[in-house]
Amino acid sequence: MIWEFWSANAPALLLAIPMLGAFATPLIGRMGKTPRNLWILLITALTFVTSAVLAVEVYTTGPVIYTFGAAASSAALVSDSGGIPVRIIFNVDAMSAFMALFASFVGMVAAVFSFPSGKMESGRDGYFALLLLLLVGILGMVCTGDLFNFFVFLEINSLAGAALVAYRIDKGVAVEAALKYAFLSTLAGLLVLYAVALLYGQYDSLNIAVIAERMQFGFLDKVALALLLTGLAMKAGAVPMHFWTPDTYSMAPSAITAFLVVASQASLYGVFRVAFTLYGLTLNYVTIGWFIIILGVLSMFVGVSMAIPQKDVKRLMAYHAVSQTGYMLLGVGVGLAVLGDPVMLESFGLTAMEGGIFHIVNHAMYKGLLFLTAGAIFYQTGTRNLNKLGGLGHSMKWTMLFFVIGALAIAGIPPFNGFASKLMIYESVFAFNPLLSIIAMVVSILTLASFVKVFHAIFMGPRQERYAEVKEVPVPMLAAMGILALLTVLMGIFPQQIVDLVISPAAGALVDQGSYIASVMGGL
Repeated sequence: MIWEFWSANAPALLLAIPMLGAFATPLIGRMGKTPRNLWILLITALTFVTSAVLAVEVYTTGPVIYTFGAAASSAALVSDSGGIPVRIIFNVDAMSAFMALFASFVGMVAAVFSFPSGKMESGRDGYFALLLLLLVGILGMVCTGDLFNFFVFLEINSLAGAALVAYRIDKGVAVEAALKYAFLSTLAGLLVLYAVALLYGQYDSLNIAVIAERMQFGFLDKVALALLLTGLAMKAGAVPMHFWTPDTYSMAPSAITAFLVVASQASLYGVFRVAFTLYGLTLNYVTIGWFIIILGVLSMFVGVSMAIPQKDVKRLMAYHAVSQTGYMLLGVGVGLAVLGDPVMLESFGLTAMEGGIFHIVNHAMYKGLLFLTAGAIFYQTGTRNLNKLGGLGHSMKWTMLFFVIGALAIAGIPPFNGFASKLMIYESVFAFNPLLSIIAMVVSILTLASFVKVFHAIFMGPRQERYAEVKEVPVPMLAAMGILALLTVLMGIFPQQIVDLVISPAAGALVDQGSYIASVMGGL
């Protein structure tokens, strides 16, 4: 009975659980630190289990349509503008389920890493409540089938993220970074809202499937497309709209930075959903595909170039996050560019898309791991300056090991997961345009060189006197890093199983716009 209820209402519970957890956290926090931490662990674990239940149902039976405020979802609810009363429809296909699954997992790991508070004892209840609200925003973005509610969840994502960036204050520097993030998020949100208004004014509907079915791709539709892609690419941190990422990622608490990477990927999901699902039937595939490819190449090259000279370890990692976003854009952009050619799509287009989507989850694992190791170093030394660090390998052996795993993965060294997804991108993109593949490989070489420098600066050399008392971080922080490190290794050793199980269905869901529309319109 419980399983049936859980399965039938998984989309609603996916949001209700963390939302309830967020609002109850300040009350439970009054009982003490331990009850609050156990509560957060319970909420994040239940959210992850719910996302797993939902993913199992989607991958075994097909897309799940869940209508809030109605007894059932059917074509009658979405047949025309009048057919959608004031209701919210979630359409969870394989791509949505994939995003929700790993987002809830990283949220749980980020919460565990945050349990040791160090010197920041005040405001912890608000910190965890905002972390759960950030999770709500991400999950809502990837599950909703309604454009206006996508905007609402995007705003929840942005507001919670901005507040968390400012958490440490740090003489106002963190607040400045948070204000920059909030301003650019507001600008991105306005672009998305204007686009939604244009589409609603033309098609009298906010439902993605309904608009996709009616899309005429006229002038206003093209304006809306430009606004959507610009706003969401800005939130995803793609070059040349990446200027918020270094300050935001470097000043936020490390657990939050790891989770903000996932928040950015939710916006990247929005880019893909708009291009493939909302505009898929009418789009000029080659033009928009090359637009996304160019964003990807710029992000890769500019990100790694700006990372190399950095002295702040988290700022360096922030630029590498921009660079890695480029691989995702490149892979999916190539898939979109050949979408109109069934032969090329079958021979290398789908593989490119699978590589780009696989890189999303791989990046969340190894980049999250790297940000957590940076947080562990800051936790024990109080600095992120590479010139002031050194010799920590003597006293922080586990953190050093986890850093090495993350560094090798981001550089695309086998047998780690970064190599698996990058190899798929290299091979498929080479078949499309060899120059693009060569650029991607050169960026990986530069990434490796950058992290060799960081490893030497932090962990090598004699033990410094000022860090003589430094020891390994608390167990919850080690456990969080260990989980991500283990997955980074396992996903690299067994990549084909991961691709066959979750990645290929996710890529297929993006390509098959007709199934998305049919699932909402009563075709399933």
